Amino acid sequence: MARNPKITFIGAGSTVFMKNIIGDVLQRQALSGATIALMDINPQRLDESAIVVNKLISTLGAKAKAETYSDQRKALAGADFVVVAFQIGGYEPCTVTDFEIPKKYGLRQTIADTLGVGGIMRGLRTVPHLWKICEDMLAVCPEAIMLQYVNPMAINTWAIAQKYPDIKQVGLCHSVQGTAMELAHDLDIPYEDIRYRSAGINHMAFYLKFEHRQPDGSYKDLYPDLVRAYRDGRAPKPGWNPRCPNKVRYEMLTRLGYFVTESSEHFAEYTPYFIKDGREDLIEKFGIPLDEYPKRCIEQIERWKGQAEAYRSADKIEVKQSKEYASSIINSVWTGEPSVIYGNVRNNGCITSLPYNCAAEVPCLVDASGIQPTFIGDLPPQLTALMRTNINVQELTVQALMTENREHIYHAAMMDPHTAAELDLDQIWSMVDDLLAAHGDWLPAWARTGKKVQAA
Repeated sequence: MARNPKITFIGAGSTVFMKNIIGDVLQRQALSGATIALMDINPQRLDESAIVVNKLISTLGAKAKAETYSDQRKALAGADFVVVAFQIGGYEPCTVTDFEIPKKYGLRQTIADTLGVGGIMRGLRTVPHLWKICEDMLAVCPEAIMLQYVNPMAINTWAIAQKYPDIKQVGLCHSVQGTAMELAHDLDIPYEDIRYRSAGINHMAFYLKFEHRQPDGSYKDLYPDLVRAYRDGRAPKPGWNPRCPNKVRYEMLTRLGYFVTESSEHFAEYTPYFIKDGREDLIEKFGIPLDEYPKRCIEQIERWKGQAEAYRSADKIEVKQSKEYASSIINSVWTGEPSVIYGNVRNNGCITSLPYNCAAEVPCLVDASGIQPTFIGDLPPQLTALMRTNINVQELTVQALMTENREHIYHAAMMDPHTAAELDLDQIWSMVDDLLAAHGDWLPAWARTGKKVQAA
């Protein structure tokens, strides 16, 4: 009898996200008998997630079984796939700190989870925990594949590859396919008729090709249509979030010739062009949602209260296919049926114009041999140049973590495009001092300062 896969979910208290991934997995015939090992440090959230998974199994009539663990290594024992989704330090206190302290220095942010001082701090909090998972995997499931859904994605992927090169890992984000769907909607073209090829770094990959299949089987370049739609005011169309009108990326398309894969609210803080002291005209013109991430956190926490109760009382849970890549990766590795996904991996020469050891986001073929990144070559020079400004920050953050050298934390902040455009060196040093002090025990011991600073 064929063996069923064991899928371990670390951070299973991210219940809605976990539900989407496991719901996708259980709808695939070859995976419907999987053992789902759920692990979280929050017993209440773990209990809520177990209820959801068991109701998913019952709704779908699957033969899967769910197990819960508070011990990470026990949860990982014998796993074939390890899905990781957690946020170290949560909305409170850490996200609040990441926003409030920079604001004292006049440094305003939108999301602060990938780059900038917020991304640097999140990386310092997060990577040590990812490394601990790697240690446990090498001990109890060395052949398992880690599917890593944690921000800051590029810093995390780079740091894992640097310290634990034997771990099979891929960083996963839905920005490539999600943005392609948005652009298809903006142009009133069915998503199924779009063909694209994207490459770069996480949250700053670009569509090198974005095309529409014609009735005769040929393909038409859609970039002229996107530019025209923006100039005519037909794009971007309103999206899921009225606070985020998505104009930044369209503006960058007119300057760079290519469209970036992560949202305008993210992109506004990866560059020095949009959030500037005394330039409220830019904030208004491009609809830049300052403090967007804290607002989302509060809304999500509020929404979850009702959602948890609804899941608890429901007999069945509706299962829709999500746009996440996890289930197709697991299915392809397990069955050998090939698929193509966009994954974050160590570059290793896939993108020849970027550093060899950075984390690159490229198309990957997945089959029984695992995840195989495809060769891209050189990117257009203007895209390479912009990515390097972000890679500098990622590299210095990883260096700080690898060498336990606190100086590199300051260097990373100093190189950040948005931070450097707004603050002088004394302000940057003082702000990092305050952030390190405020985060205290959330940081690894070598990064702590010993003094305490309140965020608000």
